[in-house]
Amino acid sequence: MINRNTGYRVFLDDVSLSAEMEMLLPPHVGDKLSVVDMHTGGEPLRIIRSGYPEVKGDSVLSKRRYVREHLDHLRRVLMYEPRGHYDMYGALVVNSEMPEADLGVLFMHNEGYSTMCGHAVIALGRYAVDYKLVKEPQSPESQVNIHCPCGLVKAFVEYSDGKTGGVRFLSVPAFVFATDVTVTLERFGDVTVDISYGGAFYAFVDAQRFGLNVTKSRTRDLVDAATAVTNAVKSQVKLHHPTSDDLAFLYGTILTDGKDDYSSDPTANICVFAEAQVDRSPTGSGVTARVALQYHKGLIQLNQTRTFESGATGSQFTGKAVEETTYGDFRAVVVEVAGRAFYTGVSCFVQEPDDELTQGFLLK
Repeated sequence: MINRNTGYRVFLDDVSLSAEMEMLLPPHVGDKLSVVDMHTGGEPLRIIRSGYPEVKGDSVLSKRRYVREHLDHLRRVLMYEPRGHYDMYGALVVNSEMPEADLGVLFMHNEGYSTMCGHAVIALGRYAVDYKLVKEPQSPESQVNIHCPCGLVKAFVEYSDGKTGGVRFLSVPAFVFATDVTVTLERFGDVTVDISYGGAFYAFVDAQRFGLNVTKSRTRDLVDAATAVTNAVKSQVKLHHPTSDDLAFLYGTILTDGKDDYSSDPTANICVFAEAQVDRSPTGSGVTARVALQYHKGLIQLNQTRTFESGATGSQFTGKAVEETTYGDFRAVVVEVAGRAFYTGVSCFVQEPDDELTQGFLLK
């Protein structure tokens, strides 16, 4: 119906909303793809609610392989233009084989499927409570166990008077793979990097090595430098993971401001991952890996909180190492990362049979 005071259309209930949206959908082929859009620190997350065929597999990792091999056209439909953009990020909720998990999730981006995403976990924590994927929310925090491809991540969602707020999560074991690794870049010569894991592997290097500043330099220049590092590490360093070869790949490079010694002041970084995709947030799994790296070097102690700032947007996460552990042969830490996510919209996407661009495209 129409609100007489504002002139805006308002809906009486979910049934009316569903019926109204059905009436507004244009002619199309196949199932409509229903999504909820959010952002965490400026980084988008498109949560896919319905429209995907059955995702087969007896584990979250096997489901990740299945969508990559059989359903990748739907990733392109939702991540690429004209429905998405070069830096769009998505999450598909799936069933988990873990009894303690409230949900499983597959992450997707412009190149394929990642193994961990902290900004998405923060958003999914709120989403899981608000959309009743957990049965009885608790105050002051409601726990949501999210089974990511890298393992079980425990999120804790602020909850009071029926409203969700900030989210913190406890990572999978995070560890340093190697420090002071020298790789050779075509344009920049020899560069020394550290490689650390926070659910995904990242290379870390001070942006000043390239004469750049993560908060002031042109994004294009930062992307070019980070991409050169990623390509060099991928070709010159062989990674391995303690439990699965599916996790043994370099996800991206994080350029930092070099301020790794403990300070109450924020330290900034920018993450370039997948196919030169730029994270607008401080990067949740990157913060996890960076905390593990700082702890490994003796620069921070357990439960010493640092603030991490996005060089792209200025948004902030906090991170701290909360527990020592081991992961295979690696000394590791569990890291707590905290931030906030917000809703931006709800959409239904369709495809028309004579649309030559329906499968999507990317502009670099």
